[in-house]
Amino acid sequence: MDLIKNEDYHAQNRTARIAGLFYLSVVLTGIFNLVYVPSKLIVWDDASITFNNIVTSELLFRMGILSGLISYVCYIMLPIVLYKLLKPVHKNSAILMVVFAIISVPISYLNIQNKVDVLSLIGNAEYLKVYTTEQLQAQVMLLLESYHNGILIVEVFWGLWLFPFGYLVFKSGFLPKVLGILLMVGCFSYLIAVCGGLLFPNYEIPSFVMLPASIGEIGTCLWLLIMGIKKGK
Repeated sequence: MDLIKNEDYHAQNRTARIAGLFYLSVVLTGIFNLVYVPSKLIVWDDASITFNNIVTSELLFRMGILSGLISYVCYIMLPIVLYKLLKPVHKNSAILMVVFAIISVPISYLNIQNKVDVLSLIGNAEYLKVYTTEQLQAQVMLLLESYHNGILIVEVFWGLWLFPFGYLVFKSGFLPKVLGILLMVGCFSYLIAVCGGLLFPNYEIPSFVMLPASIGEIGTCLWLLIMGIKKGK
């Protein structure tokens, strides 16, 4: 595809940077919610330690929930802005990109309710006194496991949207083709992780499987935010 014409460059470049900003917001809040907070609070093979960690660091747990909610709002806006940028490349692929991305959002919001329910279980409500400490700890772990299972399901769509997105980046002519390739491969990284998690729950998927997705998404995010798009001649 031809590079964007000069008269459209500034508007499209502004759109690219806005997309990069939303993408960066998704990345940072996602890392905080999905990686940092669980690493500090959750010990999967010890319900007692996990329960006590959440009780003593309740604010951090709440911040994780809030960052997740913010992340999913930005995840709605991101494909919409990208659609405006990439629609001229191939409209049907751009529509597919938006559909796959936005389908994941209501699933994610419903899933995060599991974490909100954890807050109810660690509270001091009178009705909780009928449960023993061990029962409360077990229910907290069950909710956290349900949240983890929900993430596994939503990762299907986190992967699927990357293929049309990567294709559009590859064909655009104003973004690096290598990022498009990484994004398309990243689609299969997510799908492999989902299939592996379902079929072999006791086997840890090697971290390198997710590298194409991670490099492609973070690379595209930073390129859009910092470099923008190539200027037409």
